[in-house]
Amino acid sequence: MHITLSAQPVMPSRVEDLQSLQERVEELRSQLNHHNYRYYVLDSPEIADAEYDRLMQQLREIETDHAELQSPDSPTQRVGAGPAAQFAVVQHRVPMLSLANAFSADTLRAWHERITRLLGGDIKDFAIEPKIDGLAIMLRYERGRFGVGATRGDGSQGEDITANLRTVRSVPLTLNDSPPAYLEVRGEVYLSQAAFKKINDERAAAGQPLFANPRNCAAGSVRQLDSRITAKRPLDVFIYALGEAQGWQPRTQWEILEAFGEWGFKTNPNNRRVGSIDEVMAACAEWEHRRESLDYEIDGVVVKVNDLHVQSELGAVGREPRWAIAFKFPPVQATTLLERIAVNVGRTGSLNPFAVLRPVQVGGVTISQATLHNEDDIRRKDIRVGDTVLVHRAGEVIPQVIGPILSKRPPDTRPYELPTTCPVCGSPVVRPEGEAMSRCTGGFARCIAQRFELLKHFVGRGSMDIETVGEKLAWSLIEKGLVYDPSDLYPLTKEQLIALERMGDKSAQNVLDNIEASKHRSLTRVLYALGIRYVGYQTAELLARAFGSMDQLRQATYEQIVAVEGIGPKIAESVHAWFREPDNLRVVDKLVAAGVNMSEESATRGGPLAGLTVVVTGRLEHQTRTQIEQRIKDLGGIVGDSVSKKTSYLIAGEDAGSKLAKAQKLGTPILDEAGFEALLEEKSHA
Repeated sequence: MHITLSAQPVMPSRVEDLQSLQERVEELRSQLNHHNYRYYVLDSPEIADAEYDRLMQQLREIETDHAELQSPDSPTQRVGAGPAAQFAVVQHRVPMLSLANAFSADTLRAWHERITRLLGGDIKDFAIEPKIDGLAIMLRYERGRFGVGATRGDGSQGEDITANLRTVRSVPLTLNDSPPAYLEVRGEVYLSQAAFKKINDERAAAGQPLFANPRNCAAGSVRQLDSRITAKRPLDVFIYALGEAQGWQPRTQWEILEAFGEWGFKTNPNNRRVGSIDEVMAACAEWEHRRESLDYEIDGVVVKVNDLHVQSELGAVGREPRWAIAFKFPPVQATTLLERIAVNVGRTGSLNPFAVLRPVQVGGVTISQATLHNEDDIRRKDIRVGDTVLVHRAGEVIPQVIGPILSKRPPDTRPYELPTTCPVCGSPVVRPEGEAMSRCTGGFARCIAQRFELLKHFVGRGSMDIETVGEKLAWSLIEKGLVYDPSDLYPLTKEQLIALERMGDKSAQNVLDNIEASKHRSLTRVLYALGIRYVGYQTAELLARAFGSMDQLRQATYEQIVAVEGIGPKIAESVHAWFREPDNLRVVDKLVAAGVNMSEESATRGGPLAGLTVVVTGRLEHQTRTQIEQRIKDLGGIVGDSVSKKTSYLIAGEDAGSKLAKAQKLGTPILDEAGFEALLEEKSHA
């Protein structure tokens, strides 16, 4: 065989060279992702740190020299990007619900008895998961690649913290095996005790203020505008819940957790599956004593009904699923001196007493104030100024005074009496019959505290979300006479704002831009922001969907309001009375004149299901329960939680239980999926 050598070596083409480099890049990324998974998720490394660093350096050099080969899901991108101007908003396609709490074994057993009664049969299969004391997050993957990460926020929408979550080593940038084409998971970002101590030691050495506890440190780290700061903090994550998955319909929570592990997510190795409520209670009691053995903080145990069909059947109450509950451990407690009892005046005039304490450390946080609930609670516990009191703090719940240590009570203490006049405006205080709270009679017109509290509520998150108007600015606006009621925000000028203390040109413009943006909030948020008594966010949503516009609601009779599914007599009376007050109507008129949105989206307002209440139950063949409920809302309908005389239709799938039986008893029209589609067709052409 003869080989002829050319005078000059044959150089590979640019395309061949890039192809070779691309293959090497993919190989390096695959190796690094594998070792990241072994180290950060399985805690079982296969190579030494020096070898890992050598692979990382090779990849970094290639990507530096060839920008066209760079990718956002490369392991090299975990170092973080430069500062961001602000967090964008991410809409949760499936709401991130909160959990009801059980603080005792009796409450936990009562929960089990309640859901058993609702289901009409015993429930004997549960998933037990330690409740991590961290920050709830959502992760989205498309075709196995990490795309978007967000905070829980208000459950409906959160903050886009994608860049920061890319720096968390236990968040996989690409998934193993064959995950669903679209996948949304939920989890908790946290810091280990060791990592928290190291960070605080470094901050102390640098003369910086210390973080109060691991949760606050983790939350602050993941919400940094500069993701390079996040990258320097050894954050970790456990994934525990499914948000949405296209083309995959698991049957149990345990199946979900097992799939998460196969795809490369880090799940808690202490998760367990048990077969009875007695085993559930035993596990909760066990973890109450074992919690200190963990290198991260847990504040309880999450108990979930394992069967997803049963979960769907049980549904939710407001923003809390019936099929899960958080068993909370007894809170950390401490004793300290109650120096005085002060009173805060709320936006509806309620007098809210609170304890001013000698500062004390409770659960790693310095506490100087605690709630006292109301006058009856103070009297029942016989809490007096000068007492040594027992204070407790449960997670992020406002600290509260449990009661006095009577053996340490000074002899000259006196029972507490609530002021008979408003501490802010001096108006008489009355306590309406049947109510627990006393109220200032000065009203909005005389009491500056009520105006201030209403303005804070109006601009707050979940309301009009005017984030640049904080407490200090809100107080200045009211104190200087620039804002009397929330509608006065909209005519504000830059000149008026600049005249305020510590307000520059740029800051003033940001305030005005935020106010302008708030004009486009939904009617639901406008109604909630107005601070109508007893109208929370969910109630505001029911009213907005039922009436479609502010004008329709203000003209509604009491009978029309109380006829809305989910609105009881007490709420209906409050709403109807609010719209009969001339001062309130003037506020609404001023908001309309300012251009604030006063109607629901046209698709909702005029949709084919407008005015109808639909309940969904059972296992559906072609759609998930979440998907069909969202369609009902998008088409103007109201999704009911339970079957009642106000229910227009029940959509029933396979294995429908008690809701189907009740609908049959009441004569409620019952539809299958095909019947629902036929109804839409009929309503669309009506």
